[in-house]
Amino acid sequence: MADAVGSIDTPDAQDEAPESKKKTRKGGKRAKKGPLKRLALFYRQIVAELRKVVWPTRNQLTTYTTVVIVFVVIMIGLVTVIDYGLSHAAKYVFG
Repeated sequence: MADAVGSIDTPDAQDEAPESKKKTRKGGKRAKKGPLKRLALFYRQIVAELRKVVWPTRNQLTTYTTVVIVFVVIMIGLVTVIDYGLSHAAKYVFG
């Protein structure tokens, strides 16, 4: 009786590829540089990325900060009201 294709007993044809065709990579580009050169490259890449950032103007930054502070104050008020209401409800229910 013949085995089914892909069974455990017989390997597939693609699994029988000769080992000589497989490429082994050792290290890549990182292995050629020392740790200090890699660190310097890392910081150069950071500076390059920061130059691409579109920084907000002072007016935009003031507007964003004001919006965040107003939102936080509103959320504090909402949580305070909910907490006050729940504490009074608990006192009413449990005495």
